[in-house]
Amino acid sequence: MKIQSLRELRDEMKAVVRGDRSPPAHANAPVYESADALMRLLTPENRKLLSLIAQKRPQSVASLALLCGRAESNLSRTLAKLQNAGIIRMDDGDGRAKVPTVAVHTLRLEIDVFTSQDYVEAIAT
Repeated sequence: MKIQSLRELRDEMKAVVRGDRSPPAHANAPVYESADALMRLLTPENRKLLSLIAQKRPQSVASLALLCGRAESNLSRTLAKLQNAGIIRMDDGDGRAKVPTVAVHTLRLEIDVFTSQDYVEAIAT
């Protein structure tokens, strides 16, 4: 994961396309415009959800919805955001069910108070 403004991301992508630089090692990692954007995803409710997934290991989104008392459609949207952020994986379970699995246990955020060159390190479970 990395923190990068949309302008910086666009400039980086254009430089790669032009051949001025090679793709960065983190090219396939999720990018956040700010540390705040990442923190908005990690609400207390979403952190409780991640804890529930890690502890109870539900075998489908439907069983997770029953465990947390949320509507499956609402829960699916939240899980998609967490998956796009690289915080969870949706693994293939038995049949068609997708199994939510926590992919990251710890996020280490380094904030440069003088610039917007912040850095996020994701530590896998």
